[in-house]
Amino acid sequence: MSSDAHHAHDDAARDEPVVLINIFKCDARHQDALMEGLEDLVRTQTALPGFVSATLHRGLNGRVAANHAVWASADHWKAMTRHPKVVAAMGPILAIATFEPHLYEPGEVIKA
Repeated sequence: MSSDAHHAHDDAARDEPVVLINIFKCDARHQDALMEGLEDLVRTQTALPGFVSATLHRGLNGRVAANHAVWASADHWKAMTRHPKVVAAMGPILAIATFEPHLYEPGEVIKA
């Protein structure tokens, strides 16, 4: 692949939607506060360029939560992580939880 073709492929990949699956871990006594913090965080993110959707999940074990979000591109997601309002909204979350974010390319949706 030529250098120009390689860069064109990289640019195209950055313009594709990405899925964020972010797992948060906390002490069971903090799960309600974590969910409230995540709801506030997502409300902040909805106003940012590239936000498509988010679904929050509460772990049945009381110690985890997950955010499944779709962003218009990896670049939009990266810009969101540096936005001052997002950084501020993460403060209360970081006080009670750890997190592990991963980006994915969208996959097939399989329904019954």
